[in-house]
Amino acid sequence: MTHYIALVHKDTDSAFGVQFPDVPGCYSAADDMADLICNATEALSLWGEDAPMPKARSIDALKRDKSIKRDLAEGAFLLSVPLDHRAVS
Repeated sequence: MTHYIALVHKDTDSAFGVQFPDVPGCYSAADDMADLICNATEALSLWGEDAPMPKARSIDALKRDKSIKRDLAEGAFLLSVPLDHRAVS
């Protein structure tokens, strides 16, 4: 199963915001931590209906990315999200 690494941001008065550094334009959100993976998996699947999925980088490669390093230092965190291949044509 393919996994994409999501970058998750959370401000005090907001929902969890999810972005995928390797899938430009694919975003998700969740009010509760328990809904993050489900909502993010759905976002990936929907994105993949309209375009071929880009290659996913490893978590180590993402951690070396300067913009991701900066976001992590500011409180963001990484989340591994499975791609539901059944939903992607």
